[in-house]
Amino acid sequence: MQEKEIKDENEISEDTNVRVYELGYLLVPSLSEEDTPVTFGNLKELISSLGGMVISDEIPKMLNLAYPMVKVIDNLRNKFKTAYFGWIKFTMDSEKILELKKRLDLDSNFLRFLILKTVKENTINAKRFVRGDMTYRKIRTEKTKNNNEIVVPINKEEIDKEIEAMIAV
Repeated sequence: MQEKEIKDENEISEDTNVRVYELGYLLVPSLSEEDTPVTFGNLKELISSLGGMVISDEIPKMLNLAYPMVKVIDNLRNKFKTAYFGWIKFTMDSEKILELKKRLDLDSNFLRFLILKTVKENTINAKRFVRGDMTYRKIRTEKTKNNNEIVVPINKEEIDKEIEAMIAV
């Protein structure tokens, strides 16, 4: 029984080195639309070959960059205004991350990439829907004795007095 407990402790200590990471990356736009899924698949295979396990991902999609980015490919300086953006969330032993980084640095298809420690749960905020009529100023109303609402007309003189009171120092 003591041997079994020791094995369990060793398994736990090995699992403590496994962390959750997220890799965000930009692929060069010179890749064809057919080659993008292939590069994406190769990236997932690379993570698996290093002992990682993919949790979630998004296939790269073309987007305009906020500013031009430069990358030297085959001794030529290339400037890019668009790129394919994708991400992968995965678990991996923390000692293997440097190996992943080295391999991505050598791949000329990657314009830029960023590896972050993260959590396993989904951290993407859902977009909130804002109703269009909420952006307008509400009309001032008053209630009568029988709870009917009556629209009160705007008094320009009253508004001018309030503005002057705010401006006066």
